[in-house]
This record gives sequence, C-alpha cells and structure tokens, in this order.
Amino acid sequence: MKKLFSTLALLSALGLGVFGLNNISFADEVAAPEVAAQVADVAAPAAEVAAAAPATLDVGSTAWMIVATVLVIMMAVPGLALFYGGLVRSKNMLSVSMQVFVSFALISVLWAVYGYSLAFTEGNAFIGGFSKAFLSGVTPSSLTGVIPEYVFLTFQMTFAAITPALIIGGFSERTKFSAVLLFLALWVTFVYIPVAHMVWGGGFLSDAGALFGGHGAKDFAGGTVVHINAGIAALVGALVIGKRVGFGKDAMAPHSMVMTLIGASLLWVGWFGFNVGSELAVDGVAGLVLVNTQLATGAAVFGWIAAEWMLKGKPSMLGAASGAIAGLVAITPACGFIGPMGAIVLGFFASFLSLWAVTKLKNSLGYDDSLDVFGIHGLAGIFGAIATGVLMSADFGGVGYPEGVTLSQQVSTQAIAVGITVVWTGVISYILFKIVDATIGLRVSEEVEREGLDTAEHGERAYHM
Repeated sequence: MKKLFSTLALLSALGLGVFGLNNISFADEVAAPEVAAQVADVAAPAAEVAAAAPATLDVGSTAWMIVATVLVIMMAVPGLALFYGGLVRSKNMLSVSMQVFVSFALISVLWAVYGYSLAFTEGNAFIGGFSKAFLSGVTPSSLTGVIPEYVFLTFQMTFAAITPALIIGGFSERTKFSAVLLFLALWVTFVYIPVAHMVWGGGFLSDAGALFGGHGAKDFAGGTVVHINAGIAALVGALVIGKRVGFGKDAMAPHSMVMTLIGASLLWVGWFGFNVGSELAVDGVAGLVLVNTQLATGAAVFGWIAAEWMLKGKPSMLGAASGAIAGLVAITPACGFIGPMGAIVLGFFASFLSLWAVTKLKNSLGYDDSLDVFGIHGLAGIFGAIATGVLMSADFGGVGYPEGVTLSQQVSTQAIAVGITVVWTGVISYILFKIVDATIGLRVSEEVEREGLDTAEHGERAYHM
C-alpha cells in the first residue's frame, strides 16, 4: 500500500507539472429582469442594464442542484456498485463493489485538491490552471450562475468521480485493487480533467473555443466527457489486461439479476440529477431535459427487449436493464438540444446498436469487456453525440442551430469532438495502464483469480452459505 501511494504521489506531481492556466456553466446565467425606462434620461438599453446587474442567488435552483448532486451520488453508491456487483460472479461481488465505492471517494478528494481548478478555471485550449487548487478563493458567497460555487463544484465532483468508476466494468474480476485505484487517480488527472476543460471549461471544443468559430460541440451532460471517455478507457483496459481465466469456456453468468435490476433502477432515477441538473437552473430547459431523459430510456428498454424477443424468442431482465442504460447514455449529450420525439428515436436506435455491440461485435473481435462498458457506454455515447447534431434541427423538433450553422456543420463538429475524445482517451489510457503495470502490476495471479478477488484481495465474502 505504501508503494501504491508513493507511486501515485510521484506520478500525479509529475503530471500536474506539465499542465499550463474559462469558467463555463452548462446553463446560461440568469440575467436580471428587463428594466423599463420610466424617465427620459434613461438611455441604456435593457440588455445593458441586465448585463451590468450582479448575479444573484436563486433559492429554487440552488435547492434543486443540491438534490441533483445527491441523486448523482446515489447513481454511484449504491447504484453502480449494485449494478456491477450483480453482473459478476459471486466470488467477486464485494471486489467490484468496493472498487466503485472507494474510487468514488478517492476521486472526490482529488477533485477538491486540483481537479476542479484544472477543469474549470481559465487556462489554455487543453487545461485550466491552479488558481482554485485546494478550493482557494471559493467562499459561501461566490456564485456560478445563480447557484453557490460550492454546489456547482460538488455537482461536477460527482461527474468526475462516477466516470472513472464506470471504467471498472471493462476489466472486472481480474485486476488488483491497488492497481485500480492508482490507474483511476492518474486517469482522472490526465484524461477526464483535460476533456472536461476542452468541452465544458472553455477549451477548444467548447463554444468559447476557437476550433469551430465560436460554435462548439454540443454535450449537454456528458456524452463525450463521461461516456465515450469511460467506454474507450474500458476497452483499452480489457485489451491491455487480457481476458479472464476461462473466458469463452467457463460459465460467467451474472450471479444476481435482482441486484443488477436494483442497481439499474437506481441509475435510472439518479440520472435525472445527472441530466436535468446539468441545466444548473430550474427553467423550461430543465423540463425539456426531464421528459427527454424518460422517453429515451423507455424507448431503449422496449427496443432492446423487442429485438431479443425476435432473435432469441424471450425478452430478458438483463436485456431490459442494459437497454435502459443504453438509452440513458445516448440521451445524455442530447437531452437539452432535441425534442421529445427525437428522444424516442434516439433511445430506440441506441438500444439496437448496443445490443449488436455486446453480442456480435464483442464475440467477433474476441475482447473481454467484462460488463460491456464499451458496447453500452462507449458506442451509445458516440451514437448519441453524433445524433445530437442531427436531431437538434428545428425540423426534427429540436432547439435549432446557432445562427449561420447548418445541420452538416454541426454533425461534423460533433464527429470531430468524438474523434478527438477517442484518440485522447485511447492513447493516454494505454500509456497509463502500461505505467501502472510496470510499477505495481495490473493483474492478480491465476490462482487468485480462480479463488475470487473477494477472499484474496479483501479477506471477505459476499455470502456465507
């Protein structure tokens, strides 16, 4: 353990040293109401008066954002822990649950120390600066839009903490606990934080960036930053670490579908905090996100089980749960930009893509993505991000494009952002996996893997029968 934390401290320090120095929220800041000129000498336009007015705290939005933050925490613990725990074999149930639980705690602390500052302060095209490291300058009275900055940074903390936890599903049942913690700490530093800055923090993929002439990639709640990021890293991990012992030969069915259903249900509920909370305000857009999230998820559940029904003769509970996650992933980047009917279309087709990926694609290529993180989060995230560029058209019920931007231009922008994210995440994740393997080793021994990680790594069992 001393070796783990010594290595973590050294590599994090070296990595942070290479980073150089626009705070941007997902929602537009709420301006003061228009002021009607009542006397002849008031010449300033109402817009100028509104712009000059200081931001004021909105109690309703603040209350909702606190609830949204707690909902996202529920997504990870217990939601994701139970979802993943039910999908693995009983001998590894505690192992994967503990990896999710402890990594969520670890990344929360790192976010306060340097993550928030590097993601959301002014810097260059790729990374922010250290002006708010250790939350320097953040006070109870400082605001982000109409909510306290403490609430905003905690909401963003939950995104930063759950994203690396998603990756765990790609290499479950064969990876050292210490290696998981070290890799995820490095990954959030070198992959998640830069991508979050590029897309949401004023970097070159955002509306504030210069790459797209002021009209950046549209990612309302984390298609690129969360799901594509996690999905690609999980795939790289599965390839680098290799297949589980007995993969393709031994039975590796989920040990508790009931537990997985409970986890999936908690994820569905918590996702409203994830998506609706990303508006950072209580307004009409939040209502649009609410209905879009529900409709896309419902359509994806039906799409997945309908396909199973036709192909296999029976719809499965695992299929319904997987369809729900695929729909939730796909609608995440699009939820504030498309209309309700577009959400149904998006979720329905995302389920087919993910079903193909976790059955045909994985089998044909032979990789062992244990819990199908790439097939669901990665591919549904890519599909949702690119489809956002199409379905946000006013012709399809969406909010429309910025002035001067066409459908093809927005789709191209979305595709470029996806491509950059895939390359950035893939290359750096590979390097980090190799560093961790060279320092403390990634994989447990074959004997430990056969015994089960619960007993070998933690000295505990999920069940005593």
